[in-house]
Amino acid sequence: MTRRQPTRRQSKPQQRAAPAAALLGWYDAHARILPWRVGPAERRRGTKPDPYAVWLSEIMLQQTTVATVTPRYRQFLERWPTIADLAAAPLDAVLAEWAGLGYYARARNLHKCALAVVADHGGEFPDTEEALKTLPGIGQYTAAAIAAIAFDRRAVVIDGNIERVVSRYFAIETPLPASKPEIRDRAEAFWPQARSGDFAQALMDLGSGVCAPRGPKCDACPLNEGCAGRAKDLQNALPRKVKKQPKPTRYGAVYVLVNATGSVLFERRPEAGLLGGMLGLPGGDWTPITPEGGLDDAPARTRWERVGEARHTFTHFHLVLEVFAGRTRRAERAGEIWLAPADAALPTVMKKALAVFLDGEGAQQNLFRARK
Repeated sequence: MTRRQPTRRQSKPQQRAAPAAALLGWYDAHARILPWRVGPAERRRGTKPDPYAVWLSEIMLQQTTVATVTPRYRQFLERWPTIADLAAAPLDAVLAEWAGLGYYARARNLHKCALAVVADHGGEFPDTEEALKTLPGIGQYTAAAIAAIAFDRRAVVIDGNIERVVSRYFAIETPLPASKPEIRDRAEAFWPQARSGDFAQALMDLGSGVCAPRGPKCDACPLNEGCAGRAKDLQNALPRKVKKQPKPTRYGAVYVLVNATGSVLFERRPEAGLLGGMLGLPGGDWTPITPEGGLDDAPARTRWERVGEARHTFTHFHLVLEVFAGRTRRAERAGEIWLAPADAALPTVMKKALAVFLDGEGAQQNLFRARK
């Protein structure tokens, strides 16, 4: 009678190597070409990533898509090719270049971080997560991403794509965000020692193109044989998420004040808060109820005409702005500037409000004609 050989358990290094090797092999063949990325073939030839480029792309990609970031990243890098160039730039220029990308605190922290790297680190990014996290605007995720991708440190990087891949691979059924600690622990267990940066980017690419939020392409996935979510037919249900509450709506008013030359009055918003430090049209607070009464927060005493409304959605709320237009001859005050609309670098919500006036027909357009 033949005796059965005992089943050999894989050691932790073997367990770690199996999915990592499969994923890295897939990445070598299918890595996306991105302007800030040093691909696997280039890395094998000895090309190293530029930490400045990695950092800039990671900050830009927060809450923004690759398609949106790609042209803006190129423009930004053409204007400020090194971190020393960025540190030497005026903050207003950085904010203007950032206009339209949203989450404007990122732009302010980008400038602060550049100043800190130049002043405190001789213009070179530190290469560890701990040191990176001391820099303005760099949290746990960004520090891990820079450490792994730029310096090939074994740093566990967790973004939305990686959360989805890990949740499905290990069939984690606890809903997000409560599952985040388990996701990190699971990722830590199979994260390789070598090629940490490539592994992080491979997971990102896998989540973006194969292990997609809807309709994952499991047959094309290099991890499909070991995927517990697929084995349980849960790939379309994971990661589970707590149902979000409906976004509230806030209301406000903005004023398009035009002078005799056809310029429009803009004001610099306070540093703290939403759209901090950006140019915008004058206006009052945004409140949960529809404004009533007079135009107490208007920037000038003149005949105001309501020309329409602008709508915009932020991460946590919808916004409805009533747009008023009027003329004045008054000079600008502290924190204000008269500009031609085409010369104003505005956040998207303010562009929408200004467009309500510029795209309108009739009486409001007469305001915009300079008087001889």
